[in-house]
Amino acid sequence: MSDPALAVSGLAAIAVFATVISLIEPLFQGNRFAGRLKSVANRREQLRKQSRDALKKRQGNLRGQSSGFVTDVVSRLNLQKLLEDDGLQNKLMQAGLRGQGPVMTFYFFRMVMPILLFAAGLVYFFLVNDMGKPPMVRFAMAFGIGFAGYYAPGIYLSNLAAKRRDSIMRAFPDALDLLLICVEAGMSIEAAFQKVAAEVGTNSIELAEEMSLTTAELSYLSERRQAYENLAKRTNHPGVKAVATSLIQAERYGTPLSASLRVMAKENRDMRMAMAEKKAAALPAKLTVPMIVFFLPVLFVVILGPAIIKFQHMN
Repeated sequence: MSDPALAVSGLAAIAVFATVISLIEPLFQGNRFAGRLKSVANRREQLRKQSRDALKKRQGNLRGQSSGFVTDVVSRLNLQKLLEDDGLQNKLMQAGLRGQGPVMTFYFFRMVMPILLFAAGLVYFFLVNDMGKPPMVRFAMAFGIGFAGYYAPGIYLSNLAAKRRDSIMRAFPDALDLLLICVEAGMSIEAAFQKVAAEVGTNSIELAEEMSLTTAELSYLSERRQAYENLAKRTNHPGVKAVATSLIQAERYGTPLSASLRVMAKENRDMRMAMAEKKAAALPAKLTVPMIVFFLPVLFVVILGPAIIKFQHMN
């Protein structure tokens, strides 16, 4: 590890291994759709239990209880108050993580990651490679790595939510078209959501999960408006929020639902096309650095290599 060339070679090997794993990972993925629908069914049962408890004038518990080593550590150290994050519940919902277990896991890693990274930084900078720096500078570098570890769980959660949102929005305009067809055919909004969830699962498991969960909330929550607002919060996308607002207005004022869905479907298709055009327009700028670093040196070698060899033979 003290040899820079060996360290670079190791990092290159890790990068190649990660690339190969990312390419072959889809071949080993099972049927995630069935598992997601099972989690939605569990959520539906929780909502049904809440409805029954409300009828019996008892408070229901929508959050599953978590137990184990992680929960014990978080509870004993009172990490939920020490490392409190006000928007954690919304972030977990947007990432598709529900229940008390992910909350405990998040706070546990928020405590553990800075310690582990700080210790790893101390070991590397003081025992493996001092990089020619004085002790205080090395200690500050290790502390900076540990400080970054505090934000690592939040960054991972944000990336997970962004990937989930992108998967939902790729299939959302098509889902709105299917929803419009079902509504115009005379189906209720609950039946339409359930039908679309079953059809769209092959394109986006996440969207099928959200629509199935919305169907359950429409059936068991006291206010239907809350189900649409929850859908908008879980996806955190302007297109879905606009659709949720239209559905709420249609429920409140009795406006034609098919007309609203037709307009929303067109707007979401236009939004998806605009995002695709934006990515295409940014592609030349993003390719500039890879072209300079990887393609131009090879091109120079191919073009100038024979001339240099011929010049050496002439001498």
